[in-house]
Amino acid sequence: MANIETKSTPPSALSEFWFYFSRNKGAVIGLVVFVIILLMAILAPLIAPHLAQEQDRAKLLLPPSWMATGDTNFLLGTDAVGRDILSRLIYGARFSLFIGLVVVTLSVVSGVLIGLIAGYFGGKTDMIIMRVMDIILAFPSLLLALVLVAVLGPGLLNAMIAISLVNQPHFVRLTRAAVMIERGKDYVVGSRVAGAGTLRLMFLTILPNCLAPLIVQATLAFSAAILDAAALGFLGMGAQPPTPEWGTMLAEAREFIQRAWWVVTFPGLAILITVLAINLMGDGLRDALDPKLKRS
Repeated sequence: MANIETKSTPPSALSEFWFYFSRNKGAVIGLVVFVIILLMAILAPLIAPHLAQEQDRAKLLLPPSWMATGDTNFLLGTDAVGRDILSRLIYGARFSLFIGLVVVTLSVVSGVLIGLIAGYFGGKTDMIIMRVMDIILAFPSLLLALVLVAVLGPGLLNAMIAISLVNQPHFVRLTRAAVMIERGKDYVVGSRVAGAGTLRLMFLTILPNCLAPLIVQATLAFSAAILDAAALGFLGMGAQPPTPEWGTMLAEAREFIQRAWWVVTFPGLAILITVLAINLMGDGLRDALDPKLKRS
């Protein structure tokens, strides 16, 4: 009988990505935690025991339910005006994730576009763009965001615009460096000789090969945006009360730190857990998308 040779099919890109991503156990844990937080944010009206603005004046600064004077109707206690902390944390996840998504989208779109222009054309265009980015990076990010919000006016929308402008230079520099590496390679030269136009070369030929580091940077910028938004909210320049944003919740609880620890602890833990989960996911994405780490 003739020998029948069986050829093994190569793994798909998705299965290969998951293989390298799942090797990082911290990244998998971060992904699970992030998915839980995301589902909580989406299903907030269904799973939150109370409305975010609902007040019970008879339950002011009620401790968590496991403490002696706690109430099982308020698992994590209440704040200074009788609002359920757990419900406000669940609704606050919506604001924090929305802020991260909007900020990253604005930063990536504008940063990648400017970085493409700088890296592809080079010369004076590159010099002018990068000097502007250097000026932005010379300022501490939170301080610059505070100045921008002070100029634009306090509020959630202005805070998101300010944070996206602060994060933009990182994407510009990363995109520029990747484009400068790719633009001299044979496949780009071949496409240019074949008659491809400038826009086609920039967006369809070069940009897809620069996405791996940008995806990792976007993940890290997502967590940084949540932190910056919480910091601006804590300083009174971001989301304004009574919005259930985690940084704003911390700002409202400052005067009760000594006699009602729960009003500060739980919003702080929410920020910590969310940012840590996203950063762990970023490490896993780096492991899965970096060819050098794959070979090692």
